[in-house]
Amino acid sequence: MSSPPHATPADEVVSDLGVDSDGLSASEVEQRLAEYGRNDVERGEERTAVDIFVTQFDSALIWVLVGAAILSLWAGHGVDAVLITVIVVANGVFGFVQDYRAEQSLEALRELSAPTATVVRDGEQRQVEATELVPGDVMLLSGGNVVPADARLLEANDLQVDEAALTGESEPVTKDEDPVAEDTPLAERSGMVYRGTNVTRGRGRVVVTGTGMDTEVGAIATELAATGETETPLQRNLDTLGKRLGLGVVLLSALVAPLLLWRGTDAIQAALTAVSLAVAAVPEGLPAVVTLTLAIGVRAMADEQALVRRLPAVEALGSVDVICTDKTGTLTKGEMTATRVWVNDAVVDLPEGEGDEDDRVERALRIGALCNDATAEEGDPTERALVGAAEEAAIDVEQLRADNPRTDEVAFSSERKWMGTVHDDVGYVKGAPEVVLDNADRVLTADGPAPLDDERRERIEEQIGAFADDALRVLAVASTDDPDTLDSGLVFVGLVGMIDPPRAAVADAIAASKRAGISVKMVTGDNVRTARAIGEELGLTGEVLSGRDIEEMDDATLRERVVDVDVFARTSPQHKVRILKALQYHDHVVAMTGDGVNDAPALKNADVGVAMGVRGTDVAKQSADMILLDDNYATIERAIERGRAIFDNIWKFVAYLLSANVAEVGLVFIASLYGYLILPAVQLLWINLLTDGLPALALGADPRSEDVMERPPREAGSGIIGREMLGLIGGTGAVTTAVMLGLMFLTLDGAPAVTPYALTMVFTGFVLLEFGKLYVIRWLRETPTFANPWLAGAVALSLLLQLSVLYTPLNQYFGTIPLGLGDWALLAGVFAICVPAYLAVAVAVKRLQPV
Repeated sequence: MSSPPHATPADEVVSDLGVDSDGLSASEVEQRLAEYGRNDVERGEERTAVDIFVTQFDSALIWVLVGAAILSLWAGHGVDAVLITVIVVANGVFGFVQDYRAEQSLEALRELSAPTATVVRDGEQRQVEATELVPGDVMLLSGGNVVPADARLLEANDLQVDEAALTGESEPVTKDEDPVAEDTPLAERSGMVYRGTNVTRGRGRVVVTGTGMDTEVGAIATELAATGETETPLQRNLDTLGKRLGLGVVLLSALVAPLLLWRGTDAIQAALTAVSLAVAAVPEGLPAVVTLTLAIGVRAMADEQALVRRLPAVEALGSVDVICTDKTGTLTKGEMTATRVWVNDAVVDLPEGEGDEDDRVERALRIGALCNDATAEEGDPTERALVGAAEEAAIDVEQLRADNPRTDEVAFSSERKWMGTVHDDVGYVKGAPEVVLDNADRVLTADGPAPLDDERRERIEEQIGAFADDALRVLAVASTDDPDTLDSGLVFVGLVGMIDPPRAAVADAIAASKRAGISVKMVTGDNVRTARAIGEELGLTGEVLSGRDIEEMDDATLRERVVDVDVFARTSPQHKVRILKALQYHDHVVAMTGDGVNDAPALKNADVGVAMGVRGTDVAKQSADMILLDDNYATIERAIERGRAIFDNIWKFVAYLLSANVAEVGLVFIASLYGYLILPAVQLLWINLLTDGLPALALGADPRSEDVMERPPREAGSGIIGREMLGLIGGTGAVTTAVMLGLMFLTLDGAPAVTPYALTMVFTGFVLLEFGKLYVIRWLRETPTFANPWLAGAVALSLLLQLSVLYTPLNQYFGTIPLGLGDWALLAGVFAICVPAYLAVAVAVKRLQPV
């Protein structure tokens, strides 16, 4: 076939496919099945449960921990090795549970096919399995069918197809046999039907042109299979941190061990010191605490109608600075709604009319409800909109139809472009405005029917154009007292304008997003006129780029234009992905919302893919990181607010954990230079368990600050460890190291080796100082001191655990002894010195711009 089927006359397509009126023979079907394969979406390379579990450990920080465990085991510290291993495995198991279903997109695509299809083979009509369809099969379609393969129209009888899941087009598309230009967008190829779309009315005879992976759905499946998982900013930051820590541990151990051997320390002691430094340098609780904190956020977001499928997406939401959103069902209600009625020079906004127009508006709505086969819940979307408008105007449609039974009808057809019903001695017509106007010779005025002269016709035509300019779908309604003739002599009653209107809260949500420094871009399959009108109503103004415009641009030009354009129309899946990649080229963190099959590649490529839970297809949901359970764009704003608050909490405990690790490394390293092994590995692990455990986790429940949505998003390349955190880590770490060294020398009292008393005092003092520093860090991020009772409980429990290793038989495993009142008084003095010093560091750091 020299041209694609949508651009080729139907008879040529049939000839090229080698088909006649009897359809394919059984032998031809068998031959073509062997050539083209089954009509199925192929599975990509599937990830087994083992593969998914193994990927949980694909992090530099995790491998640093594994290395620390191996070192501990080699040095004879089995308890330390076991603790680290338990932490690593627990983190992997939790992540595995969350990610197990992340690769199900292709499975959902497979289920889009209709189970059976009606075909003509060997001159007979028969039902076959949809997977057995082959190119060249002659197939019959009717209302309610799911299209099982891509096909070219041969005959169409009032055929309409809902292609929203594939193209984003909000209205069913009327189909015909005519070819279109080769470069016609998918949504405008009236001579084609595509796999996974739904026939809403009429009948059609088609010839199959593409099956399996050669369909539009198959092309999306191929693209999804080739798309890798996108790392969130936090994942990238933690991986960078892990690599730097790993390098630091190797260098530090390589420096300290030879230095101690040169000073005369025996090999075992040097190895133990190197292991202690490795343990001190690695925040082994960080992966688990990050995971669990994100899980807390997931639970809270579910209560706010946002279901998160991938944990890191929670934090990534807080970094989003661009939202690319679909229109149909996301920004809009996803259903046609009658919004305006014109009756003889008066435009009335529904559902209310005013003054003299009321009777004529009601008459127009009554005609729309009677000349109609739908209910408010079922039927053609346009007809449902007319029924809904009548009910909004307090018309009891069910009673109206009972009082005016239909005695005859003329069904709508794409050739006539109108529908007529007869109710005893009255006839009603609705249809394309230009056709109904041509068939009318009078117009209903406030004084009754009046001649439809040229001037009145011109005014009606101007109003049709005005409604169209506002992206309204326009229907005309008319009546006649001669029900035997419905195509002439009509009384033109009025025009009804319909649109898929914006959701009530969307405009405010978009405005709030902009105040938070987030750019919103509408990327839709709808036509330019509709996209522009909806965009303007939502505050998305300026230039509109169409899919055809995008195709004419190279990547460099698109990157230059994409930042300043807020509305993209008539886009295909490939266009959406190009738009996303152009934005990501500028280091934007992009969230993509959508609900259709056509959105899946962009959802998977986005930093955060957001699918609709009610209207969304399985493909979209399985490709997304987050699902909106209420399909409400405003939920995204709340999710972003939650994501920013979660990042604040992650920032706090990362600063808290790393400042402790810096202090531990500094203390162990400097003490080792004097020949003292202070804080052996088991004590360092215990300190990290107490500080990295419940208190750090309780930070995840800290309340959000009031200005969280007034700040701009974080810069994509800034990283979690910026100037503010570095200053805090370095300053507080230096304070802790200096004070703990002083306490060590004071309690050693000149002893040549570390004594149990000195070890216990430094060990316990370190724990107390960490809890004091915790509240200073929270103050730095403007968190109310007593706003988190979970934190107070976690600190209290951790202190009890510390007392248990001093005053119970557990002390024999930690090398500690019980402390007296005088010892606690000394520790209280150390605490009183350190906390003001921490506050001084925090005040100095606060002058730096927060990350």
